[in-house]
Amino acid sequence: MLEMRSEIIKNRISSLTKSLETYGIIQRNDDWSLGLGRQQQQLRRSYSHIVEEDTVGLEEDVKVLAEQLVNSNGIVSICGMGGLGKTTLAKKVYHNSKVRHHFDSFAWAYVSQQCQAREVWEGILFKLTNPSKEQREEIANLRDEELVKRLYLVQLEKKCLVILDDIWTIPTWNNLCPAFPYWKTAGSKILLTTRKMDVALHPDPTCFLHVPPQLNDDESWELFKKKACVDSNFPDVRIREEIERLGSEMVGRCRGLPLAIIVLGGLLATKKTIFEWAEVRRNIISHLRRGKGDEQLLGVTEVLALSYHELPYQLKPCFLHLAHFPEDCEIQTKKMIRMWVAEGFVSSVYNGVEEETMEDVAQRYLGELVERCMVQVVERGTTGRIRTCRMHDLMRDLCVSKANQENFLEVSNQSLASDCPADSFPLSMAREARSTGRLRRLAVILEGDLHKFIPSGYKRNSHLRSLLYFHEKACHVENWGLIKSVFKNFKLIRVLDLEGIQSHGGKLPKEIGSLIHLRFLSLRDTDIDELPNTIGNLRYLQTLDLLTWNSTVQIPNVVWRLHRLRHLYLPESCGEDTYKWQLANLINLQTLVNFPANKCEILDLVRLNQLKKLVIDDPKFGAIFRTPRVRFYRLQSLSFVSNEDSTVVQVIQGCPNLYKLHIEGQIEKLPECQQFSANLSKLNLLGSKLTEDPMPTLEKLPNLRILRLQMDSFLGNKVVCLDKGFPQLKSLFLYDLPNLEEWKVVEGAMANLFHLEISNCTSLKTVPEGLRFINSLREMEIRSMLKAFRTRLEHGGEDYYKVQHVPFHCVSVL
Repeated sequence: MLEMRSEIIKNRISSLTKSLETYGIIQRNDDWSLGLGRQQQQLRRSYSHIVEEDTVGLEEDVKVLAEQLVNSNGIVSICGMGGLGKTTLAKKVYHNSKVRHHFDSFAWAYVSQQCQAREVWEGILFKLTNPSKEQREEIANLRDEELVKRLYLVQLEKKCLVILDDIWTIPTWNNLCPAFPYWKTAGSKILLTTRKMDVALHPDPTCFLHVPPQLNDDESWELFKKKACVDSNFPDVRIREEIERLGSEMVGRCRGLPLAIIVLGGLLATKKTIFEWAEVRRNIISHLRRGKGDEQLLGVTEVLALSYHELPYQLKPCFLHLAHFPEDCEIQTKKMIRMWVAEGFVSSVYNGVEEETMEDVAQRYLGELVERCMVQVVERGTTGRIRTCRMHDLMRDLCVSKANQENFLEVSNQSLASDCPADSFPLSMAREARSTGRLRRLAVILEGDLHKFIPSGYKRNSHLRSLLYFHEKACHVENWGLIKSVFKNFKLIRVLDLEGIQSHGGKLPKEIGSLIHLRFLSLRDTDIDELPNTIGNLRYLQTLDLLTWNSTVQIPNVVWRLHRLRHLYLPESCGEDTYKWQLANLINLQTLVNFPANKCEILDLVRLNQLKKLVIDDPKFGAIFRTPRVRFYRLQSLSFVSNEDSTVVQVIQGCPNLYKLHIEGQIEKLPECQQFSANLSKLNLLGSKLTEDPMPTLEKLPNLRILRLQMDSFLGNKVVCLDKGFPQLKSLFLYDLPNLEEWKVVEGAMANLFHLEISNCTSLKTVPEGLRFINSLREMEIRSMLKAFRTRLEHGGEDYYKVQHVPFHCVSVL
């Protein structure tokens, strides 16, 4: 009955859509919806290693702070109100060439209001020492006092720069400080940022304190013009004069605060007429007249609020959804976008760019929030897509406030309980929504173990659509049977994220099958070892994430029923092959990770013509390409295992549009350059046992940006990179190539190389002469090499001249 009603509603929507087309009514784009060609250009324009923030007026500040860090002892503090640009200034100092040359190791830690000292210490130690997987596990098992001692000693042994960004209280510093030898005359330094003067001076009242000045009128206008695209949007000089008059008045309301100016510029960049600019001006003045409190802070908050009210309708739920994520959280955008699709924020009847999926549309939604300066990019992938992002604290405060006002979601902070700050969390409003059962989305932030899946006071919210759990450290629950309360109380739920929660193994309760509206289910890195047959009832499921690398999960033969699956992440092992799955009817599948070769027919893959990402370790995979007509035209990312040269050729020719390729296993001879996809931007070769120099082939790939040669991928003793080779290469990794003795780089090769890593290439005598011609090289990490190799690269060593232009180089020995 329910399915019949659903079909009727879908038919009505389809009928309405056709009626709109009949009457010539089209969706209003407001120039925010980009065509695919322009979109791809924007995706490729920047990369994760580039500092993308527009800045003005910081040159002298950076110079002063760099000088203090390099030549003085003690702590350096940056203090100022929210939105003043403290973090931006600290980033500039962090990447300053003088600073990079002076220190050996670097670490950056965001310190939230709910700071957990152990997580901060671990994160810093990982960044300062770059441990292996086994070493990370060993560090995670250290007692707190052992962890503090190890981090302390690392900072005594070498010159380290640690940035502690956004410390809120003196107790927070007191909790963190035992791990830092900040009072000694050691070479290591701490740079901290804070909004509060007493916090800035507490570690050392004699420390160097820097209070960034607000931007003057000229600097404010320069920053605003960059963000608002004034010159490009208004080429007509006569119109631009009026635009500049309106813009100057609005910028003046920002009181020289960079965050307010940037957000205002991002908002006005979407307005292409004088009328729209005048409307924004009127709204700003109206908001300011209604506001109360500190005039300077008011200017910031009202500009931020206006940026939300001016969002197109389709972007508002996406922005409010960001309130789920904890303060200073680095958000994995791929996962978030799939939640947006599951929630219905992205329309399936979108009539924009042909061949565009809902995930592509959601990616553009996120890009628009970035362009409006409401979301900050942390890292981009090889194709330029946003991989991780975060929000400024003040923007997140606005987001949480609006989400509560509109009953969009509530955040239940189990670590703070009633101590949650009133300015960022309107508790009375949240309690009202909770008590009346109107709450639709709930994010649970955990500090310790999970004693019950539904926090007190939430059971009445039977219309809950989304339930997410966040935890920075290990989180355990007594047994998985406790989750039945979720299945019983929240029958309408669409999104359920249980990632990382641990118990003592066990089977997921069969009651999961009652959540027939579920679209997104993540059990990644849980210790559930068996799924019930009722998982097959989840006919609307779009994302099923069971990924785990350390355990086996018994999965019943019901996955074939999940016709709407778009993203399927399977564990490394799905149990014994007592029966065969059928995956051929999952025709909507875009992502398939860990294809279970022992449970499926390899030929089922041929019918999955929507696949964009495939991870498979079955050597028989190449056999399906022996039929010339088999092509995966939409496949963009492929990881497979091979033991034959011919298989590799067949596979890459059968996947003509790959952007990412990972090949594991012996191939001995590379395919010809023209046989690779012209789009290929990332290539990993592991255990290939190539006997001929691969560089003459690989350097001709026009869009290759990341290259990894690992674990005997090359068995020869010499490689050569020629002039004009690797024109787009940004990162090069040479790992575990024990036979490599000589590496030659001709001047003009790898002209855009930014990052270089060499590890455990113990026969390599020296770095190539040609590195000194690569002016773009900014980071070089040399690990697990012989002591003589390191000595040659040290200051005064015979090879130092080759790398002296590189701002950051880290060298460690075996």
